[in-house]
Amino acid sequence: MRKFFFAAAIGLITLALSPASFAQTADNDPNIAAKHAIGEIKSIDAAAKQLTIKTDAGSIVSVTLNDKTTYKKLAPGEKTLTNATDVTFAELAEGDRIMARGTVAEDRKSVPAVQVIVMTKGDLAKKQEAERLEWRRRGILGVITALKPDTKEITISNRTIAGTQAVVIPVSDKTEMRRYAPDSIKFGDAKPSNFTELKVGDQLRALGDRTEDPLRFKPEKVVTGSFRTVGGVVTAIDTATGEIKINELEKKHPLTIVIKNDAVLRRFSAEMGMMGGRGPGGPGGPGGGAPGATPAAGQAAPARPQGGGPGGPGGGGPGGRNINDMLERLPTISIADVKVGDTIIVSSTQGVDPTRLTAISLVAGADALLAMLAPRPAPGQATPNPAAGLGSSGITFGIGLP
Repeated sequence: MRKFFFAAAIGLITLALSPASFAQTADNDPNIAAKHAIGEIKSIDAAAKQLTIKTDAGSIVSVTLNDKTTYKKLAPGEKTLTNATDVTFAELAEGDRIMARGTVAEDRKSVPAVQVIVMTKGDLAKKQEAERLEWRRRGILGVITALKPDTKEITISNRTIAGTQAVVIPVSDKTEMRRYAPDSIKFGDAKPSNFTELKVGDQLRALGDRTEDPLRFKPEKVVTGSFRTVGGVVTAIDTATGEIKINELEKKHPLTIVIKNDAVLRRFSAEMGMMGGRGPGGPGGPGGGAPGATPAAGQAAPARPQGGGPGGPGGGGPGGRNINDMLERLPTISIADVKVGDTIIVSSTQGVDPTRLTAISLVAGADALLAMLAPRPAPGQATPNPAAGLGSSGITFGIGLP
């Protein structure tokens, strides 16, 4: 019994903080096993003593309770049930994540629970916010430009408001490495990985500390992925199916953008474009630098050495903010706020169908952003395609935050 409790706790923690979102049916849903089901509470029927939960793969399971059912509350991050506390049915709430322990029906759609282990929505939100703050404070984001297999060194291009610089990230056997799978859209979807899976052009987000050399970064965790970033003009929107059709700016190909619940949609305002990319945070942009510190579109300022503190890869000093950091602080919107005729930039993993992209991040109002990032034409040259520089623009918002 003790062994089961340990396994249950580990399973609940893993699935609560790193949920899978791949398309699956109840028959192969990893959140449903012979003796338990794990998911988020969607509804509670107190009179009938029943819960309805939805697994991370989308399966719906009915959980039946009785007077003998026991309830345990577990804090996120706990490895065993040693510190679990007793709770009651009345303390459960919609949005909580639970493991319902019992013999699951053959159709995998119901389970009479002998025990319910719960992580509350509030506790999970607090842990997630703390993790996000940690990744912002001690994180770095960029595109892999070089790999050294013999020394396991990764070089990334890290674009800040002050310019672009190369930062070397050496990994070791102690570095936790994870990678986005095709068509996955969440930070938590990333799977265990290793150095050999990395490719030049991949996006990378690392958590760690600066070294004495400001252009080297010592990582504790590294998350990577092969992402596709495209710009296009919206031609049609179906809010019922969550699909947006666009004409790609660069190649003029029609594409379908799939918007799932976990996608993050934001809007870039024309005012921000006129400010030359200086976003929220006071004069000089997100990092709070001096006015005029941002170079004109297409002109790179001298690279500023950075570390992990203020002004560093993840810091908030003058000139230290990554352009993606600015984008991550834009106000979120819904698909209903996207309009036909909008210019959007979409980031997605490399999926199976190149004409359908499952959005991880989407920025509307992107014409102003593209204008800010586009290289200025030389005298006598034609104005370039607004998406011509998108691949080298430094926009790497495919990898989100926890």
